[in-house]
Amino acid sequence: MHFRKAELQDAKGLASVHINSWRTTYQGIVSEEYLQSLSIEEKEDKWVHILSGAHDTYVCVMGDNKIAGFVSIGKERSGEYEGELYAIYLLKEYQGRGIGEKLFELAISKLKKQGFDSMWIWVLKENPSKHFYYRYKPILVKEERLKIGNEFLQEEGLLLNLNEIEKE
Repeated sequence: MHFRKAELQDAKGLASVHINSWRTTYQGIVSEEYLQSLSIEEKEDKWVHILSGAHDTYVCVMGDNKIAGFVSIGKERSGEYEGELYAIYLLKEYQGRGIGEKLFELAISKLKKQGFDSMWIWVLKENPSKHFYYRYKPILVKEERLKIGNEFLQEEGLLLNLNEIEKE
């Protein structure tokens, strides 16, 4: 496996990881109807748009050239904070191998190189993988309701100080 910056030809692989990760991670949390309505083709179009401009998206590519996961970061979108973790997704079959941790640490490193001292993270409160973020001891700053499909779910806004990272 190796890690590199995502390229335009990765759009379909990113879309596949994105959709399939949602379908496994949020099963039983987000309605099945919504999860099945997600379209790899639509997500691929969004990734083509993202990858065609300036971006900070990094992929983990396996030996068979399959994208196992990715992380996307940048300036925090609301302007309240510094850096932001836009997305981090990993296919279920590659979880538990340290890939997510390496992607997350790559994100931290890249944000620090851009001069950011903190990382903003939104995570669904019911996300079974949210403990991953809490291992890095972020501060829970706020909770908000988010509409996904026809449902409202709670999400947590976490702030991670990049200069004082302590990992459990």
